Amino acid sequence: MNKFLVIQTAFIGDVIMATAVVEKLIKFYPDAEIDFVVRNGNEGLLRNNPHVNEVIIWNKKENKNKNLWRVSMEIRRRRYDRVINLQRYFSTGLMTFLSGAKTTAGFDKNPLSTTFTLTKQHVMGEGREREHHEVSRYLSLIEDITDAEFVGPKMYPREIDYEKAHFDKPYVTMSPSSVWYTKQFHKDKWVELINKIPTRVAVILNGGPGDGDLCDEIAVKSGRENIYNWAGKFSFLQSAALMKGAEMNYVNDSAPQHMASAMNAPVTAIFCSTIPELGFGPLSSDSKIVEVKEKLSCRPCGLHGLKSCPEGHFKCSMDIDTEELILQKWT
Repeated sequence: MNKFLVIQTAFIGDVIMATAVVEKLIKFYPDAEIDFVVRNGNEGLLRNNPHVNEVIIWNKKENKNKNLWRVSMEIRRRRYDRVINLQRYFSTGLMTFLSGAKTTAGFDKNPLSTTFTLTKQHVMGEGREREHHEVSRYLSLIEDITDAEFVGPKMYPREIDYEKAHFDKPYVTMSPSSVWYTKQFHKDKWVELINKIPTRVAVILNGGPGDGDLCDEIAVKSGRENIYNWAGKFSFLQSAALMKGAEMNYVNDSAPQHMASAMNAPVTAIFCSTIPELGFGPLSSDSKIVEVKEKLSCRPCGLHGLKSCPEGHFKCSMDIDTEELILQKWT
């Protein structure tokens, strides 16, 4: 039996994209034992995944270095055939180096990449096509033991998750928040969009527990009757199930976009300070990217966005025409 370990301890969207590696491995090694390392709090993303044997959790919030050593020793104890490190940071490089695995694979930008058996370049900004997507970069680390075909990420909600997320009437979801402010479509623009959605279609505001206040503010400003703030009410899998049943899911360049991709749910991705060419666009068969038309010299202002607009005008968000976000069947 082949034993694989996938390491991805970054944000929610990164873990979701990393599930594509699991999907690819299981196609070629159906009897494989595949484990996964995530940061604490993200383990729910992999719940019910039939191809993940065990999730190893690295608690980064308390005693970070002590827990890093503990996880590294646990990895070494398990004797993997291949460790696949999807990150470019020293901590995961150390996990990989200490693993004692037969082979290790990671990106050349990792500080400990010279200790890996296999390294691949991690290049951004080449285009919007699938071959330039972050998922393709991840898959390149197992191309030598699989093939070069693209496989998308996947999440596995349970029947109970679909029941919890069931809504009787037509609806859209909107996920207005992001870890990075300049990735967020401005709250006033969300209100503008909401007021253009047909009244027969309910609007469900989605997000994590910390997004409730923003969603409340947007809901109140819209003055709409059939709008629901469900931020913080659902688990990861329940949110994924909710997105699957929507007429459309409106998202920023953030985790909900990748969740929609993993469910092949309809999605309209709004790119503000970042650009799709960085390789993080939507992968759903029914997907659309909307961004500002003007070529702004300040865009992108960073890979992850910033806490505020460095130019002060936030034109990458404020100048997006919300008419572009409306579905043709509603007009």
